[in-house]
Amino acid sequence: MPEGFVRVGRPAPVEERLGAGEEGMMGLRSAQKKFFPLRGIDGIVRLFEAELQKPEPDLALLSLVLGFVEHFLAVNRVVPANVPGVHFEPLEPGCPSSCFPTVELGLLSAMYERFTAQIRGAVDMSQYRRPAGGSSRELVKKVSDVIWNSLSRSYFKDRAHIQSLFSLITGTKLDSSGVAFAVVAACQVLGLRDVHLALSEDHAWVIFGKGGEETAEVTWHGKGNEDRRGQTVSAGVSERSWLYLKGSYLKCNRNMEVAFMVCAINPSVDLHTDSTELLQLQQRLLWVLYERGDLDRYPMALGTLADLEDQDPIPGKDSPLSIHLKAVNSAKKYYNNEHIYPFMFLAGYHYRHRNVREALGAWAEASSVMQDYNYFREDEEIYKEFFDIANDVIPTLLKETAAAAESSEEGGDRDEGAEKDQPRQAAALSALQDPECFAHLLRFYDGICKWEEGSPTPVLHVGWATYLVQSLSRFEAQVRQKVTIITKEPEPLDDDDQSSDDPREGRRRGPRRESKAEDPPPPPAQPAAPPAQTALPKKVGGEGGGRRRSSTGVRASDLEGKQRGTSPSPTPLAQQPLVPGGPVVTFHSEKMKGMKELLSAAKVNSSAIKLQLTAQSQVQMKRQKPVPAGDYTLSFMKRQRKTL
Repeated sequence: MPEGFVRVGRPAPVEERLGAGEEGMMGLRSAQKKFFPLRGIDGIVRLFEAELQKPEPDLALLSLVLGFVEHFLAVNRVVPANVPGVHFEPLEPGCPSSCFPTVELGLLSAMYERFTAQIRGAVDMSQYRRPAGGSSRELVKKVSDVIWNSLSRSYFKDRAHIQSLFSLITGTKLDSSGVAFAVVAACQVLGLRDVHLALSEDHAWVIFGKGGEETAEVTWHGKGNEDRRGQTVSAGVSERSWLYLKGSYLKCNRNMEVAFMVCAINPSVDLHTDSTELLQLQQRLLWVLYERGDLDRYPMALGTLADLEDQDPIPGKDSPLSIHLKAVNSAKKYYNNEHIYPFMFLAGYHYRHRNVREALGAWAEASSVMQDYNYFREDEEIYKEFFDIANDVIPTLLKETAAAAESSEEGGDRDEGAEKDQPRQAAALSALQDPECFAHLLRFYDGICKWEEGSPTPVLHVGWATYLVQSLSRFEAQVRQKVTIITKEPEPLDDDDQSSDDPREGRRRGPRRESKAEDPPPPPAQPAAPPAQTALPKKVGGEGGGRRRSSTGVRASDLEGKQRGTSPSPTPLAQQPLVPGGPVVTFHSEKMKGMKELLSAAKVNSSAIKLQLTAQSQVQMKRQKPVPAGDYTLSFMKRQRKTL
């Protein structure tokens, strides 16, 4: 009996739900059948490689294969004794502790035929018009109705392992993104080649029509099950919510849709255990896609691959850091640097390796991208990420850094252990003495405060303030005073302002765009000129080779003119005297501007900082609702990796 498995009679209702007579009509082509039975990871990889070489890889087939394997390796991790057609084989000869289910042709064909028959039987193509460019909205809505109506009426929709067509066929359950994928796979069965998956960092819908210009919601988002099916996503884009990335979302082709299903593999057996076999499979398949160039426009898939490589590197492949930086550059090149998670992945990598400056820098860059969004309730997922980073991860990182610095100062006579830890202790000591680290911390909070301004939902409350004070206190006064802070005074709202909103009640989008010169005016000629570019651009630009992004959506080439001088703007700049050799930070948010003097004071005034950070987000002639208390789980480093 392989280690970690248990013997049962009938582990899952797979066979019961697939009647014996359903194998009569095989929907698979002969070229696909020759790959069966799929034995081990190599067998599945060969099937994927063959499908990816086609103009139209078979989404239904590949999703069923992955769902089948995940079911028996993570959901019911068993050795079935009396289920015909399902058996396990060791991944490596002489290694019984690592087994892999063999995918037989008969079982896969039955599931494939059931899905295709269900879709073709439910949609009468002759009843729907077909515009010259592709599919109609009514037809896409009908397909989504078929998938929607096939789901169980009551089940926990955030549970794990219900993202594949295997879950739909055997359990009539799908999660939110799984529904969107199933709609696309169903459209492919019907020959609708213009219907593709569209992905933000926390949501999925479909695009169709000529050039993918039309959009349609086909699933729910979050805890609510509001039926938006058939509606466009233009409202979410115009609201500038993170959920729709201001229109900078992924428009997938077929191979990117294959990458999506690979990223959606969930290796969790339970809260504390992952299936090593599923992790290996996911890693191998992502490398196939990566080496074909299919991940070049998929930053989150690149981040997933980099994380897998960081855990278990494959010799001869690109380093995890280089893949993370490729993800950052992909977001900059193809998506106007509107994505948050490439920087989150990069920061997580540096956090795990205790590269304090680089981790803080990546989080600061994520925050500077976030500041040009408006916060809505549906953006709760990214709120939780930032909340956990600010109130758990950064304080813990700085606390551990301070402890390492103290131990390095105290212990001088330790031999082996001291020599091993010496580089890390030296780095820890330098991190808390590094004004760049403090500048990154300030930029991180400035971006969050700016994100709150103009948003219909408050972001900050007293919980944030407590940990901000704690993090600030880790840096001594002489370190904090080496950072030059520049503030830009708010412009009066007048008729030539870009915003057409009411100045008292509006979202202040116009002034936000006008008032965001990302970098300070040119500092005096001195060796410290590069750090003067708002701290993080120096780090992330150097690591990723990417362009500096204006968080207002302005391209880097447009921003360079603003960096060289702000004289065209009527807005005066207020700044403290430049500190030779120190970094320069430009504050954009009113809350951080109000804290400018407090941040460089000899002693951190916790009461004043808490008052300032938790005050209502009132900018000139702007009103905001009071901030309610929030209670969120601190689980950033433990939260399951995003699958979109």
